Amino acid sequence: MHLGFWRFQTLFHCLQGMAEHLASIFGTEKDRVNCPFYFKIGACRHGDRCSRLHNKPTISPTLLLSNMYHRPDMITPGVDTQGQPIEPKKIQEHFEDFYEDIFEELSKFGELESLNVCDNLADHMIGNVYVQFREEDQAAAALKALQGRFYSGHPIIVDFSPVTDFREATCRQFEENSCNRGGYCNFMHVKPISRELRRKLFGRNRRGQRSHSRSRSPSPYRRREKRDFGDHHRRDRHGRQENGGERRRRHGSPRRERSPVREGSEERRARIEQWNREREEKQA
Repeated sequence: MHLGFWRFQTLFHCLQGMAEHLASIFGTEKDRVNCPFYFKIGACRHGDRCSRLHNKPTISPTLLLSNMYHRPDMITPGVDTQGQPIEPKKIQEHFEDFYEDIFEELSKFGELESLNVCDNLADHMIGNVYVQFREEDQAAAALKALQGRFYSGHPIIVDFSPVTDFREATCRQFEENSCNRGGYCNFMHVKPISRELRRKLFGRNRRGQRSHSRSRSPSPYRRREKRDFGDHHRRDRHGRQENGGERRRRHGSPRRERSPVREGSEERRARIEQWNREREEKQA
């Protein structure tokens, strides 16, 4: 009787120790089952080919909007898709216009704890937008509302993200201007916004007040491409269904908005070269 109880107690302590050990290494490099990069940043360069598990959460306060931000110089730094140089100030204005658009739309579903946009160049991270709500049900409502919608002619790809602590996800060397991996680093290079914009958006968000959009001279890139959230299907004046990309193409939006969201760097370069050849032929 006493011997059986002793064995049971020993087995219980062994199992408890194993459970504590597995919990302590979950999502770390020592974990040979679960992918540490997916756990930390919600994305993995191996994608579906990864040898470790990507445990996608069924609920989370954080959403990932994949490849959503398209910077105007995404092919060649400092040069737009038409081959014209862009001033750093204009690039930052373009980004902050995008950031405010996203913040305004997502704030409709609840208070935002953080909104981070990746400045990385690797295909699995480029243009990724991470938004963390105060409550999980707010994130769930936003995910439901954003599915099937478009932004600036591109479909919105949104999922729950396992990331809840961005201190573990961000690259500390990038924040210190010392990351030697550049845009292909596997940790987040979070694109910064101005103090003025941060104070305006997050300060207002905390107070629960609404204010008008920033008053400043409009960016030429904002004039050329109107960025807005569209429904998956709308009807034209003849009653035919059209998606957001078709609607923008009919009204003369930039041709580059027709590109797919998840294309690689080589495909992007080839597409720009084709546009340049077509433009030269028309001018000739």
